Formats: sequence, structure tokens, C-alpha cells
Amino acid sequence: MTASGGEHAERFTLLRPLLFTIAYEILGSTTESDDVLQDSYLRWADVDLATVRDTKSYLAQLVTREALNALRARARRREEYVGPWLPEPLLLDSRDASEDVVLAESVSMAMLVVLETLTPDERAVFVLREVFDFDYDDVAAAVGRSVSAVRQMAHRAREHVHARRNRFGPVDAERTAQITEQFLTAAATGDMDGLMSLLAPRVTWTADHGGKATAIRRPVVGARRVAALMTRLFQVARETPELRIETATYNSAPAVVVYTGEHLEGLFVFEVVDDQITNLYAMRNPDKLAGITVPRRITR
Repeated sequence: MTASGGEHAERFTLLRPLLFTIAYEILGSTTESDDVLQDSYLRWADVDLATVRDTKSYLAQLVTREALNALRARARRREEYVGPWLPEPLLLDSRDASEDVVLAESVSMAMLVVLETLTPDERAVFVLREVFDFDYDDVAAAVGRSVSAVRQMAHRAREHVHARRNRFGPVDAERTAQITEQFLTAAATGDMDGLMSLLAPRVTWTADHGGKATAIRRPVVGARRVAALMTRLFQVARETPELRIETATYNSAPAVVVYTGEHLEGLFVFEVVDDQITNLYAMRNPDKLAGITVPRRITR
């Protein structure tokens, strides 16, 4: 490797957690984010470093453009996708700063689901501006729009996201974990009253199966229906010795991972708002489960 090649690699490696986080928040896919970073590095390796004034801004713009290309290509494929689509679950490296509430919110399942309702350009603008605080000139260069157009997009995206998110601000991780533990205990013992007390009236269970795994095909809405579903799941677990259920943390939220022996069957992630469980996001699509045990570093 040449000296120049070494410097390219050094700069890219230093910023890789940031670049991965940008790609993941634009795409909601760890697999596609890895591909974007690989393609971005190949382009970066050919760049004359003497022309680069700010490595962070340059690479963020490069990764954003690659992520947007991937997002637009996926939008065409989504028309053929079977059933609900959810982001790929993200297992966070323990070195990440849990105190960064903005970052934790930005990679939550609930936020990523909302970001799916934006246009590709609006999503990229929101991520770069609201999460990573890049200036409008850098954001405009990344999406290939004028600064005035980007300001308008940022305003629309911000209003859209705030209207659809249950809340912004710090989440009490300890309280959320406590509620989740109470819920799992109630489900395991068949305590319907206990389950109902922890579920929001319009709680929703959504399963992404992609037509490739057994799952409930449509979202299940309502506390009683979701409570009955969870009771059945845990009853099956009790009656099937090789089936085991483990707790974990994905996308900065409590999660349950289901195995048959050593085979990963799926997982579901909790969303807790105001001491009630409002959403359960279940991943059953084997394509989206392939890399979920690999911890990822994210940063702002």
C-alpha cells in the first residue's frame, strides 16, 4: 500500500462509525450500509487528498450520495415486497455512548419507521441536518440541491417527523427495561391482567416476514389482541424444549430474541412511551436476520 493509500485508509477508518451511522439512518439496513461504505471507500481511494478541505464533510457527502442511490433502487423493489417492511435490527457495540439521547432516538425502530415515510432526499436532509448537525451548504452538496431547497426540505421533514413521533427527548432506559421485564414475566405466566396494564390501548404488533417465514401477515392492533398473541407465544415456548427466548438490546431499546436450538428464529423490539408499550416490532425475514448478532459502532 502506498503512503497515500495508507492515509486514505486511516482517515476513512477513523470516521467509519459516523459514516455507518449516516448510511444506516438513511437506509435502515445494516447490510446495505456495509455495501455503501465499501463502494464509498473505493471512490474515496481515488480522491486526491490535496483537494479535500474537510475530510468529515467530504466523506459524509460521499456516503450520503451512495446511500441515496441505494435507497432509490430499493424503492423500486419495495413494490414487490411481501407484507410489512421494517428496518433491519441494529445491535449496538457496548462502547457507544448511551447518554447521547439524540443518537439513541435517531436509530430507534420507531424513528426509522417514520423516516421511511419521507422522500429519499427529505430523509437524507433530515438525517444530516437534525441528527448530525451538518450545515446547509454541506447538506445541499450531499443531495445535489440548492441551499434554499434544502432549507425547505428540512422544514417539511422536521414537521413530518415531529407529527408522527410519539415523543422526543430523553428515554428512561432503566424504567423501560423494568416495564419490559414485567411484561415478559406476565406473558410467561399467562397473566392477562398484568399484560393489559402494561400495553397502550392501541398497541401494535408488526411483523416483517418478507414472504420467507411464518408470521402474522398483518399488524395486530389493540391491547387485548397483542396480549393474547404474546401469551400464545410464551405458551409455545414452554411446550417446546428446544425453543428458547433471550433478552437483548437492539436499536437502543429492549428486545427479545427467539432461538430454536442454535437457529435464530426472529426477534422483536419494544417501544415504550409514557410507561406503556406502544409498539412491538418483530423481525422474521431471514435475510434481515443474517447479521443481527454483529455489534455495530455508531456515533455522531
